[in-house]
Amino acid sequence: MSNRQFSVEEVAKHDKEGDIWVIIDANVYDLSRFSGMHPGGLSVLLDEEIAGKDATEHFFSLHRHEILERPQYKRLQIGTVIGQTPQIFARNAGEISKVPYAEPTYLTPGYYSPYYNESHRKLQFAFRKFVEDVLVPDGQIHEDDGIKPEQKIFLEMAKYNIIAMRLGPGPHLQGLKLLGDVKPEEFDSFHDLIMAQELSRVHSRAYIDGSGGGTYIGLPPIVNFAKPALRKRVLEDVFSGQKTICLAITEAFAGSDVGGLKCTSKRVPGGFVVTGTWKWITNGTFADYFTTGCRSEKGGLNALLIERGPGVETKPIKTSYSATAGTAYVTFHNVFVPEENLLGEENDGLHVILSNFNHERWGMCCANIASQRLVVEECLKWVSQRKVFGKPLSSQAVIRSKLASMISRVESAQSWLENVTYQMSKMKYKEQAIYLAGPIALLKRFTTQAAQDTARDAVQIFGGRGITKTGKSSPKLQKCLLTAF
Repeated sequence: MSNRQFSVEEVAKHDKEGDIWVIIDANVYDLSRFSGMHPGGLSVLLDEEIAGKDATEHFFSLHRHEILERPQYKRLQIGTVIGQTPQIFARNAGEISKVPYAEPTYLTPGYYSPYYNESHRKLQFAFRKFVEDVLVPDGQIHEDDGIKPEQKIFLEMAKYNIIAMRLGPGPHLQGLKLLGDVKPEEFDSFHDLIMAQELSRVHSRAYIDGSGGGTYIGLPPIVNFAKPALRKRVLEDVFSGQKTICLAITEAFAGSDVGGLKCTSKRVPGGFVVTGTWKWITNGTFADYFTTGCRSEKGGLNALLIERGPGVETKPIKTSYSATAGTAYVTFHNVFVPEENLLGEENDGLHVILSNFNHERWGMCCANIASQRLVVEECLKWVSQRKVFGKPLSSQAVIRSKLASMISRVESAQSWLENVTYQMSKMKYKEQAIYLAGPIALLKRFTTQAAQDTARDAVQIFGGRGITKTGKSSPKLQKCLLTAF
């Protein structure tokens, strides 16, 4: 960016084809070469209220400030206007948003919370900065190309023990140096909640899943039910970022009926032989380990850890979100699984599988609510800058009504989530399975329904921009809406 300063009169001289300057928020931009590539066409820039003029109001009626931060547009800035100062500033990585209701209460100045302490706030700042500095750039690339997250991302997460932290509190954190200088013995369910919600800032549900969704749901059965030697080996492999794991539970035949799984595990000397197929398995295309439930010869279920090798085949499945999640169709054909890879007791695999669902569903609630909050933030920004009928969009009563509904839903969902999280922080793993399965399932039902309503209201607030995948009016909205769903 140039340090040159120009007067308003000097800018006004550049108002013709091949020589177009504009003022946007006290900054001067030379659009002469860019004008031929402008998505809206040259005629828009030659408008008598834009070329050579202060086009701030016109610009922000169509675009978001983030557009100006992109390198290809930032280089068009040639200086500033004498005597003027910018009124709009980009939020730096890690910083708290100043938009009302854009942050949970515990991060809002002037408010209090009984759940969070300084340790939580330190982790929140450190992890938000990590997400925005490391995950967001890689996520925006692979959301579009569908390729799995770069290996360097897994190694970077491993460097700060983020992979281990994403499993929640427990003995697996002992001896580790945690991000935000959190002590392993201090790490609780609210630290876990913070990380689950901050990840939504990647604005890519598929990339979030691709960078750890399989681990988040596939590794807890290893932590809680694997034999010590197997647990140690697999945790070292995954926590180091060298290998990944997924949960292979959904069959095309059984769907959500876990008790109706058809995949078989036949007893043989030294272990089991597994045959079956699985569908819609997150991270399945690139996972090294598969946590699986199989029908035993006695009619029960065996929970097994299957390692990629002979007889294991994975094929990508195209879904409504990006292929970077590695969604797969998985086939096990006469795969030998050693005895030591049995999780829990033989024929008691249903207990292993069902006890794993609480944390998984709770995590979905965290991500869903955080995504809804991001949608609320985008809407509040937009109604403040967009003008209709000569007034800000926020002046319309119907718009204010929609915003009130959106805010009410996200705040009530957050309060319910924090109450459930508090119970989790006080209960042991087995107690959570007994007392929290119902409340967590109800919370998931409430948040997903709320997300549908919030997405619908947001699309109506943004109008055509709410359904436009490309363009530069609201680069985050589409990804926020997909994540909220």
